Amino acid sequence: MLTDREIIATLEMLKNEHLDVRTITLGINMVDCASHDLDRLQRNIRFRVKHLSENLVSVCDRVGDKYGIPVVNKRISVSPIAVVAAPFKPDEMVRVAKTLDEVAAEVGVDFIGGFSALVEKGTARGDRSLIDAIPQALAETERVCASVNVASTRAGINMDAVMLMGKTIRQAASLSADRDGIACAKLCVFANIPQDIPFMAGAYLGIGEADAVINVGVSGPGVVKKAIDRALEAEPHLDLGRISEIIKRTAYKVTRVGELIGREVAENLQIRFGVADLSLAPTPNVGDSVGEIFQSLGLTSIGVPGSTAALALLNDAVKKGGAFASSHVGGLSGAFIPVSEDLNIAEAAASGHLSLEKLEALTAVCSVGLDMVAIPGDTTEETLAGIIADEMAIGVINRKTTACRLIPVPGKSAGDSAFFGGLLGQATIIGVNNGRGNDRFLRLGGLVPAPIQSLTN
Repeated sequence: MLTDREIIATLEMLKNEHLDVRTITLGINMVDCASHDLDRLQRNIRFRVKHLSENLVSVCDRVGDKYGIPVVNKRISVSPIAVVAAPFKPDEMVRVAKTLDEVAAEVGVDFIGGFSALVEKGTARGDRSLIDAIPQALAETERVCASVNVASTRAGINMDAVMLMGKTIRQAASLSADRDGIACAKLCVFANIPQDIPFMAGAYLGIGEADAVINVGVSGPGVVKKAIDRALEAEPHLDLGRISEIIKRTAYKVTRVGELIGREVAENLQIRFGVADLSLAPTPNVGDSVGEIFQSLGLTSIGVPGSTAALALLNDAVKKGGAFASSHVGGLSGAFIPVSEDLNIAEAAASGHLSLEKLEALTAVCSVGLDMVAIPGDTTEETLAGIIADEMAIGVINRKTTACRLIPVPGKSAGDSAFFGGLLGQATIIGVNNGRGNDRFLRLGGLVPAPIQSLTN
C-alpha cells in the first residue's frame, strides 16, 4: 500500500494530467424528516441539509488546496424522496424539489440528488407521485437530480415503470424545450442501482446507509491516457496484457489519492467516510476524455470494431486497480461513456463512428449505460421505453448496473447539435431506429421475470 508520502509524490507526478477529485458527495439520511404536514417536512429538510452541509464547500476547498488537487464538485445526495415524502401528491412533490434546490444553492453545492424512487418490483403511491412530479420538478429547478430504478437482477424488469419513464422523459424534454431538453440531463433510469453513488445524476443515499456519509468520486481519464502513451513510447511492442497492468497500477494510485482526500474531508466534518468511486468520468475539456484512451490503444475512434473489447479491458483494469487500493470502493467504479460530456466521444458520434446501437453494445461492458445521449425530439415514448427496456435487460442478465440518460431534444433531428453548457457539454443528435414507433410490446406491461441464476444463489 502507498504511504501518505508516496501519495503526495503521486500527486506531484500527475497534477498536470487532469487528475482531480471529481466530486465529494455528502449523503444525508432524510427518513426521520418525514411528516404528513408539507410545511413541516420542508422545514425539516432545510434544517437537516444546512446543519450537516454548511461547511462542506469550505472544507473541500481547504483540503484540496492542502494537497494541490482540486475537489471540482461538491454535492449532496439524500434518501429517496419517494419514501420521505410518500404521503404527498405530485404538485406537493414539486414543492419538495424546490426546497431541495433552494437549500442546495444556500450551501453552495452544484447538485443535489435523491429525487428518486425504487420501483423495480412495483410502484407504491409515493413512487407514482414522485415520478409524475419529475418533469416539472427538473424543469423548474437548477440543481435537483432524479433517478428511478426500474429493474434488478433479483426482481426482473418492471415494464409498467419502463413505459412510465418513457412518458416522463418526453414530458421533461417538452417542459425544458427552450434549453434543448436539459431537464432530461438530470434524470437517470437504472437497473441494479448502487446505494452509494457519488456521481450525478444517479446519486442518492440508500436506505441501508448511515445517517450521514462522505463518498468521494475520483476521475482521471487523462492520467490513464498519459500512462498508456508513456509506456508505449518507451516500449512500442507492449501487448494488451501488460497495458492492462499499467492501467491497474495507475487506477491504484488514483484511488489512494481520492480516498486520502475523502477521508480527510470526512474527518474535518466529523462525518463517517463511505466509499471511493474510481470512475473514468470525462469532461468536455481537451485531454480529459475516455474516448482518447481508445486512440492511445490504437483504434481510429471509439465506436469502430474493437471498441467493445478495448472498453472491456479498460473497465476491468480500472476496477481491479481500485479494488486493490481500497477496501471501501463503491458506487459505479469503472469507465463512463457520456456522449455529450466527452469531447472525443461527441466527435465520434458526429462523424458517424458511434451509433446508438454501438453505444448499447458498449454498455454491456462499461460501468453505466446510455449516458447523455441526445436523440431526435420526435422520438415516441414507446421507442424511449424500448431503448430503456433493452438497456435494463443488459443490466439484469449480466448482473451489473446499467442506466439511461436520454435527451430527446425538442424540435431537432439527427445530425443537429444540442447545447447543454458547462460539464454537460454539447452533442450531435444521434438517429434512432424506429424513432416514431408505437410498438404494442412496450404497452403490454407486467414484470419481465428475473433470470434463473439470480433465483438459485
